[in-house]
Amino acid sequence: MRLSAVLATISGLALLASPAAGQGGADSGPDDDRGGIAIDNQAVIQSCSACHARDASGRMSRLSYMRKTPEGWQTSLRRMIALNELRIDPATAREVVRYLSNHHGLAPEELRPGMFEVERRMVDFEYDDEDTNETCVPCHSLGRVITQRRTQEEWDLLMATHQGYYPLSESTLLYRGPPPGSPSAPRDTRHPMDRAISHLAEAYPLETPEWREWSSTMRPARLAGTWTVTATQTGHGRLFGEMVIEATPGTDDEFTTRTTLTYARTGETLMRQGSTSIYTGHQWRGRSTLTNGLDPLREVLLVERDWDQMSGRWFSGDYDEFGLDVTLDRVRRDPVVTGMEPRALEQGAVGREVRIFGANLPSTLDADAIDLGPGIAVTGVGQTESGSTTLTVDVSADAPVGPRDIFVAGARRPGAGFVYDEVHSLRVNPAWGMARVGGAAMPKRYVQFEARAYHDGPDGETDTDDDVDLGMIDAEWSLEEYAATFDDDDIDFVGEIDQSGLFTPALDGPNPERSGDRNNIGDVWVVASHLPDPTSPDRPLRARAHLISTVPLYMRWDPWGDIR
Repeated sequence: MRLSAVLATISGLALLASPAAGQGGADSGPDDDRGGIAIDNQAVIQSCSACHARDASGRMSRLSYMRKTPEGWQTSLRRMIALNELRIDPATAREVVRYLSNHHGLAPEELRPGMFEVERRMVDFEYDDEDTNETCVPCHSLGRVITQRRTQEEWDLLMATHQGYYPLSESTLLYRGPPPGSPSAPRDTRHPMDRAISHLAEAYPLETPEWREWSSTMRPARLAGTWTVTATQTGHGRLFGEMVIEATPGTDDEFTTRTTLTYARTGETLMRQGSTSIYTGHQWRGRSTLTNGLDPLREVLLVERDWDQMSGRWFSGDYDEFGLDVTLDRVRRDPVVTGMEPRALEQGAVGREVRIFGANLPSTLDADAIDLGPGIAVTGVGQTESGSTTLTVDVSADAPVGPRDIFVAGARRPGAGFVYDEVHSLRVNPAWGMARVGGAAMPKRYVQFEARAYHDGPDGETDTDDDVDLGMIDAEWSLEEYAATFDDDDIDFVGEIDQSGLFTPALDGPNPERSGDRNNIGDVWVVASHLPDPTSPDRPLRARAHLISTVPLYMRWDPWGDIR
């Protein structure tokens, strides 16, 4: 089996392929009290025991003393193939990852704080331990760290692994801070790396109450059935739809999916088909495409304990920058309302078309079966098609400003509507973005922005906690210079933004047309402008976000493939 074929099939994390001395090696006896998880899977034993010795209790060095996500175990196996001459066929590799993910994985409560890591979100995550933060983040996200559990010795060995495999990491670990005795010197004079190891061993140990409880009740998730889908996609708004999940015959943790989604703002409908595997009883890892095989998306969801809801992210792009935030809810027999588009209705609106989305909605509805709240009159009802019903409504000029619960055929959706008097402010989402130049040697990283309207809320003040998001609106987009130096010229070189809010970075590599043959990188403002009433003499509302366009990500610590 060629190495490239295996890597492409499993895509993968971090194991040092030498039997760590003193940690469950061949000399360990049955009375060894250092913990560890026994391994009895023959695929793991046969593939890994040449380097990871197995003791009389079934514990294998290194492997038995850590727990990770499927992505974590996958990357470990990938490294063993690339650096330690492991030869393994794809089917066995998948079995190894599946077994270790299930038996050496994370409980839902352990994974939830680090979901952003496996969902490949671009987040500004701040960790509260300074030593750990400064030791780890120069090279990778703290999400990589908090989605693992290890013994004290194993955290120490992980640091040694970094120093052995990645010598440049030494430059980040040699920081020692102020000299002992100086006014600013810390009371704890240990090396920051040693303090980080102590913190990690205490905060993320191998054995936890959450894992003991989950591993005792863990079982295959029964997900077959029909589910409503609610999603949001930056720059496109909300999506509503339905997913049908079917169990793959002969398995208890693999499924196929058929999904119908409708973009609420435009009415465009698309259909997706895919397959997924469930790891550790709650980790959904799937892949889907449009029915024509295009637009592949990787799916990462967390299955709730009651098997009635799942949530997470579907994503794509060379840097995983395009994606949908997705929530799935199981459909039973009763009608369900999932949302209304538009959510926000202005006082005095007449003949406004509104679309109600849901499941099990009656094929025909009377206006009396629909209640959108005080001041909103339903004047017309269309046929129910593809899980949605189109209404015509009038909003009285004196309708109370505030949220509305929606009732349709006995189904209720709290806060699914809102009545407002005016748009008070505009915001750009995301509030900051990072693009990467590319197109010549490396792929580009794009950034999608959107403009959202806001109402000041009960306190009547802008940018406070009670402000109400009225939803995505159309805006005019432009770039402005983010002045960081004299004669700053970034705006001429970093790229361009179109009228959908999509920023496309410029070409990578030195630019001879720029002074000093510099790259096409820099900082700019992304500006959205919107005039709620085009006939008004008022100035348009404006909002902006900070955008950094930087160099390609030459060193990637994560696999490019996906888990299924």
